[in-house]
Amino acid sequence: MSIWKKLLVTAAFSAAMVVNAAYADNVKIALVVKSLGNGFFDAANKGAEEAAKELGDVELIYTGPTKATAEAQIEVVNALIAQKVNAIAISANDADALVPALKKAMERGITVISWDSGVAPEGRQLHLNPSDTNLIGETIIKLAADYLPEGGDVAILSAASTATNQNAWIDAAKKVLPEKFPKINLVATVYGDDDSAKSTDEAKGLLKSYPNLKAIIAPTTVGVVAAAQVVTDEGLIGKVNVTGLALPSEFKKFIDNGASQAVALWNPIDLGYSAIYLAHDLAVKKEEAKPGATLSIGRVGTVTLDDTNSAAMAPPFQFDKSNIEEFSKIY
Repeated sequence: MSIWKKLLVTAAFSAAMVVNAAYADNVKIALVVKSLGNGFFDAANKGAEEAAKELGDVELIYTGPTKATAEAQIEVVNALIAQKVNAIAISANDADALVPALKKAMERGITVISWDSGVAPEGRQLHLNPSDTNLIGETIIKLAADYLPEGGDVAILSAASTATNQNAWIDAAKKVLPEKFPKINLVATVYGDDDSAKSTDEAKGLLKSYPNLKAIIAPTTVGVVAAAQVVTDEGLIGKVNVTGLALPSEFKKFIDNGASQAVALWNPIDLGYSAIYLAHDLAVKKEEAKPGATLSIGRVGTVTLDDTNSAAMAPPFQFDKSNIEEFSKIY
């Protein structure tokens, strides 16, 4: 072999080693969602992909069960432990049931954070709320009350009965009712399990059980679409207002047809992006998650952890006829 061929072979081998080393050094971060096929989480994954590209050393794994149950998520977590990922960022279906599996992950040296829907403190290093819990609770009631000047009966259509975030928002909503919204009468809270068919059935049940119902509040992107479709199909537009937390792209038609006057949400793209940023910095930069710590979430800014190592990303934003068209093109 000529000296030039030897040099070329050596160079090619060295280049391959660099590529392989770079790949080997990639940080494997799993974004675990409540269930796949949910528009909110698909949007969050877009943000996660943006963060991974920006950080440059992240191998992103987007995963979750097909059904929003704790048991199915535990299987996903155990599989990720076996894959020896570096970090897990999870939106939990149950705050407590996931703790043993996530503690096992941390014992294996895997960084664990929760986002969107939290895990009990012993099962994670920090939790990123999409917004302030009390502010979300007040917002979802205000969205109904603003269009009920005389007050009236309202009901809540939630996701799973074990969903940490949903329960916290509903508790916060109930606390502000007597003082700030005394004319609003909360008659029932039902659970659609973030399943379109079940949420549809629950919405129909509310309308049958409470003939004087004036609004359905669904703090879940699956439930709010299902309820608005039921109100549309049953010819109740103008009689029952559907509101809550919704993706503009999924919900625009219900603002347009009058089944809903307004909804709110934070940017799920930013939420997925921020979760990956936090998981990366804890896993790679060895940032310490402790009360009072201020941590970067990249282009979104910074968050400061409270006494439970939790932080809020941003306040919710309202969508109505004045802006739904614009935002429906974004997410």
